[in-house]
Amino acid sequence: MRAVRMTAPGVLEHTEVPTPEAGPGEVLLRVGAVGACHSDLHILDAPAGVFPIPMTLGHEVAGTVDTVGAGVDGWSPGDRAAVYGIIGCGRCRACLRGDENRCRVTPVGGVGLSRDGGLAEYVVVPASRLLPVGDMDLTQAAPLTDAGLTPYHAVELARPRLRPGTTCVVIGIGGLGHMGVQILLATTAVRIVAVDTSPAALDLASRLGAHHVVQAGPDAVEKIRELVGPPPDGADVVLDFVGAQATLDTGRQVVATGGQLLLVGLAGGTLPVRPVADEPPPVPMETGVVVPFWGTRAELHEVIALARDGRLHADVQTFPLAEAPQAYEALRRGDVHGRAVIVP
Repeated sequence: MRAVRMTAPGVLEHTEVPTPEAGPGEVLLRVGAVGACHSDLHILDAPAGVFPIPMTLGHEVAGTVDTVGAGVDGWSPGDRAAVYGIIGCGRCRACLRGDENRCRVTPVGGVGLSRDGGLAEYVVVPASRLLPVGDMDLTQAAPLTDAGLTPYHAVELARPRLRPGTTCVVIGIGGLGHMGVQILLATTAVRIVAVDTSPAALDLASRLGAHHVVQAGPDAVEKIRELVGPPPDGADVVLDFVGAQATLDTGRQVVATGGQLLLVGLAGGTLPVRPVADEPPPVPMETGVVVPFWGTRAELHEVIALARDGRLHADVQTFPLAEAPQAYEALRRGDVHGRAVIVP
């Protein structure tokens, strides 16, 4: 079968590999769509030895069951499913609670992370990783598994502060951020302020229902402050889907005392946190800082339910498998609108 594999750090290559077979407890899935995620770029950029090489990337996967392995119940050839990409140890306290995204043994394990992923015609996954998607378009189902799940999990973590009448600033209206705006609208009654460098992204945020949009730049903090008020007031929640130094600085300067910063993006910024009485403080007093990671299987089930109910829709840009390396190059340049989805 055809596959796109990381054959060395930073190198993606088209290859022909044997079609895998489903073992006991596993399912062979014919890949219908796989999302291209910034996390894949971090995997490509990692030094040798951090991730298995060679490895087929792609952890946002949806497809059709081809064959089932021994001992698999509840799945039959032709069933359509999305893949929950995390594979925890199954034994630690976090996994036993269903919080496999907090596994204390294998914190970065799973499909397209520690074993072959979906940038291929077929992928083998444990049957326990599958969730049904019915007749949903698979190019819509695939992004739900990360681009939908990650912001949903972040919103769940912030939900106690996302009360009616509060304000949430969403920084970065890309693959995750545009889903985050929709999740906030579908599950809360907060006022949403969307922030991005791209006028097209801000236009998308407005069309999705964001109440205010702010162009990122030198005067972004001032413009946001005009909406949320001066310190110690401010945004009750800031969802940073970028994580660059500029966005972290913006977030900490507009969050309210007692608010919450959720740092979702992985762009390498640093947040200064120290217990001092500076004026203004690097982070306001009583402010919570959380670094969310992906989400749980139960949350993915809820994300899929939102999408099937028509309240969550991914803005996708599709590429054939032959153009997967180009898709990642476009993602690295910032030329992808919404979510890049590769269709074998």
